[in-house]
Formats: sequence, structure tokens, C-alpha cells
Amino acid sequence: MSCFSLGWIEQVCIWLIVVIAIVSIIKLLVPLLMGLIGIPVVAQIINIVLWAVVAIMCVYIIFALISCLIGSGGGLLHFPGRQ
Repeated sequence: MSCFSLGWIEQVCIWLIVVIAIVSIIKLLVPLLMGLIGIPVVAQIINIVLWAVVAIMCVYIIFALISCLIGSGGGLLHFPGRQ
């Protein structure tokens, strides 16, 4: 799949939607679980780890876009694409 093709943009949009959905579900479940356990520090740790993962994904996507622009890479190599 070439960079900036329609299929490539489709895959990026799908991955962004999946990441946003997972983050939203976790943010809904963390307060519920922390109410049962009663340890608010754990909730803050989970939120920090969650946003660290989101930041890593953003950096990965940014560098994939840069590699497409420069032409030295295939872009989002680790994302599954349609054959």
C-alpha cells in the first residue's frame, strides 16, 4: 500500500477510531474499578500509562507520515492493510 493512497488513509482512520474507542472505554471503567478497590493512586497510574500509550501512537504516526514524505519508508508498516 503506497503512502497517502485512499487505502492508506482508510487504515489510519480506522486505527485512530479504534484507539479513541479503547481509551474511552478504559476511562469509563477506571473510576468504577477504583470505587470498588478504593485506591485512587492506581487510577492515576492507569491514566498516565494510558496517555503514554496514546502519545507513543501519535509519535509513530507522525514519523510514518514523515517517512512517506521523504520516501525512505513504507509509512505505517506495522498496520495491517487490505491485500
